[in-house]
Amino acid sequence: MSDERRVPLDKIWARVRGRLRQEFGESTYRSWLKPLILEKVVGQQAVITAPNLFMRDRIVSHYGDGISIAWAVESENLITNCLIIVQSSTKSVVDSPNENLQIPYEQISNTKTVTPKSKDENLLGGPLDSRFTFDNFVVGKPNELAYAAAQRVSGSDDVLFNPLFLYGAVGLGKTHLMHSIAWDIRRRDPSRKVLYLSAEKFMYQFIRALRFKDTMAFKDQFRSVDVLMIDDVQFIGGKDSTQEEFFHTFNALVDQNRQVIISADKSPTDLEGLEERLRSRLGWGLVADIHPTTYELRLGILQSKVEKLGVNVPPKVLEYLAHKITSNVRELEGAMNRISAHATLVGRDITLESTQDVLHDLLRSYERRVTIEEIQRQVASHYQLRIGDMHSARRSRSIARPRQIAMYLAKQLTQHSLPDIGRRFGGRDHTTVLHAVKKIDELCMIDKNFQEDVEFLRRMLES
Repeated sequence: MSDERRVPLDKIWARVRGRLRQEFGESTYRSWLKPLILEKVVGQQAVITAPNLFMRDRIVSHYGDGISIAWAVESENLITNCLIIVQSSTKSVVDSPNENLQIPYEQISNTKTVTPKSKDENLLGGPLDSRFTFDNFVVGKPNELAYAAAQRVSGSDDVLFNPLFLYGAVGLGKTHLMHSIAWDIRRRDPSRKVLYLSAEKFMYQFIRALRFKDTMAFKDQFRSVDVLMIDDVQFIGGKDSTQEEFFHTFNALVDQNRQVIISADKSPTDLEGLEERLRSRLGWGLVADIHPTTYELRLGILQSKVEKLGVNVPPKVLEYLAHKITSNVRELEGAMNRISAHATLVGRDITLESTQDVLHDLLRSYERRVTIEEIQRQVASHYQLRIGDMHSARRSRSIARPRQIAMYLAKQLTQHSLPDIGRRFGGRDHTTVLHAVKKIDELCMIDKNFQEDVEFLRRMLES
């Protein structure tokens, strides 16, 4: 094989890691996938090391297929499987910049972790996660339409909506609902042929069929299923040949009254890089969106997660996480897994302090810089005062108490010193700010309603 068709291994591994970060979220990536080290490639096998047996087993069972797909999409090298082992003393090739280890630039035969699957399963869809069922899905206002639509489709023998199109941002539950539908259909009627896979894997299988001149077999396999489920369809944007094949597969299944279920991060009309005719067809059936989570839904998800993990987590820790981690469910569950694993490994109780310590890197990314001016505006609006009252010399309680609250929050939520805070409140002395902080602390301890009022303002400012 010529040198032109050889690619540096460290660059391929960097691309794989980047895709894993995007696929599983920052929290899961940092906790479980970032510690992985690509040790070497032996023949057609990538040897990846994990720091310990506990992490290796969890990575194999929960993220193995994701690692496989990342290899398949990010490289075109002959790697037939990935072997994940406990970390040894062998030096990592990625940590050895002087070693220019390379692997042939050839066609991948679908990578698998530890134990390859059967040939048929390799060629078609991805595995279903046993955790992702309707029973384990926490329903709230942001996802109730998508949940109801998914249950109707899985529970009906007739094709009610074709396609069912689920969309929402990363980590809000689209994949969970897709897996739930597949499990429920298989439970109700095992004879129905359900095929679930990501759009990336669809693209990979199509390219593979083209290269091996086996497109007829590809068409027969995908157009003979009873239910086709394609996750994250946005990834075929800009891939003209794959879109063409998907378009014809979609039409063939709809014409045969076979169910098609699609997920994406945007609605059909907003998907970029897709042909207009394909966007039009994706919107034919029912389009159900999943909105960002609310505090109540995040708390419910955490409570459900704790029950399944069987760990003792104080309510104040759950409330803290529900307030702090607002981006998506995947980050939220990843944080809880991380806390649980830490408590199990070190043998310590879970507390608010230990949670903040374990998740310090993740929580830092959620910190928002709150300004003193923003605090003053929020407090003044809450108590129906003028912004000028935050700086004035007026000392009536109706003004002085909210001003003290604003000083207290400025001390808690900003990095400003006491003298600097005092200057921002009409040129007051630092002792005035210190008195305000102590006073609000005292009132919070003796007056629950007052404490809840201050906490509400804090949440508004941090959200």
